[in-house]
Amino acid sequence: MTERDAANAEALRRLCESEPVLVDVRPAGEVVPAFEPNLILTSGAPLQFAEYEGGQREAIIGAALFEGLARSREDAIAQLASGTIRVDGCHDYGCVGSLAGVYTASMPVFVVENPPFGNRAFCNFYEGKERRRLNYGCYDEGVHERLLHVNDVLGPVLGEAVRSRGGIELGPIMQRAVQMGDELHSRSAAATLLFEEALALPLLGLARTSEAAVRALYEAFDGNDYHFLRLSMASCKAACDAAHGIAGSSVVTAMTFSCRGFAIRVSGLGNSWSRGPHATVQAKLFDGHTEDEITWMGGESIIAETAGLGGFAQAAALPLQRYQGGSAQAMIDRNLELYAITAGEHTKYRIPLFDYRGTPVGIDVLRVSETRITPAMDVGIPGRDGGQIGAGFIRAPIECFDAAANAYRERYL
Repeated sequence: MTERDAANAEALRRLCESEPVLVDVRPAGEVVPAFEPNLILTSGAPLQFAEYEGGQREAIIGAALFEGLARSREDAIAQLASGTIRVDGCHDYGCVGSLAGVYTASMPVFVVENPPFGNRAFCNFYEGKERRRLNYGCYDEGVHERLLHVNDVLGPVLGEAVRSRGGIELGPIMQRAVQMGDELHSRSAAATLLFEEALALPLLGLARTSEAAVRALYEAFDGNDYHFLRLSMASCKAACDAAHGIAGSSVVTAMTFSCRGFAIRVSGLGNSWSRGPHATVQAKLFDGHTEDEITWMGGESIIAETAGLGGFAQAAALPLQRYQGGSAQAMIDRNLELYAITAGEHTKYRIPLFDYRGTPVGIDVLRVSETRITPAMDVGIPGRDGGQIGAGFIRAPIECFDAAANAYRERYL
């Protein structure tokens, strides 16, 4: 076994043996290390504020206004440009962001621990099923009120329920959900129901004294399958961070994109980012929208694919074809193709259609560069005027994998 094989085997072990546990829900400023009051986190490899554009720039400005860091849009822009209000990337703080991915100090986050490896990861809340959301580059009075509702009602009551239960093991929920038709990125229907089941008893207890808050939480859950996505994101982030920093490993431990392009981080290459252009997209758009509206404003929910879920478990979630287009056979073929670029198969996430074969996991930059097969990812599609306009799958650009493969060869080969 070569040094690379041994290092990748260790990365694969950590990805598979991670055991995510939801232990709390608290404001980011209270639990995320080094999170200062004037900090805003956003998706993607870090950029200067002047480099952000479109919906991601609007989300950052909106976050500054929501947090009360600025008196007006013009004041927010001036403070962001001067650095008085700081902007940084989510991944360096143990966080992951959906779409624009903005975090502020007051926003509640899911706190997920990974006991086998002693690390934590965080993800903020789903804003609701309205298409206009801050993480989709929208900020108006309605968005502001919904964010306040999360801060003041949903976050506190959910946190109290989690604490009263002594935490919730997320691994068994996720494993079972894959058997029930989820890939835990664009489809989390089963996982959301299983999570609600785990919360039922503690919430019944809280209803005696906090009936209105408990009712509000269930109203947020009602008909809404995306609440568990943020928990799967934090769980996958915890697993990927556990696999990061292994000398000699060519396994990808983060994939992300910003308004400027795609980027990846590799276990054996430290905290450097290998950057490339935007991904290619195949989407099914909502009625009234056209392809020329598609834009990029960031996104880190593809941490699911990095950990062997999402597009790497598409064959477990064939109903997705009605949501994001394509065919069942195309989903199966894509999923099978991805085994060629991974270090192994997941020991816990298994696809029934493949006779319970583990999902492909541990994306190897050298294999991607050699085969020219790039990761397939399930995503929501943002529009240039803000909001979600559809869903589909994307292919990561080969350029960042070539760059990472070259950097790996320079260091190790």
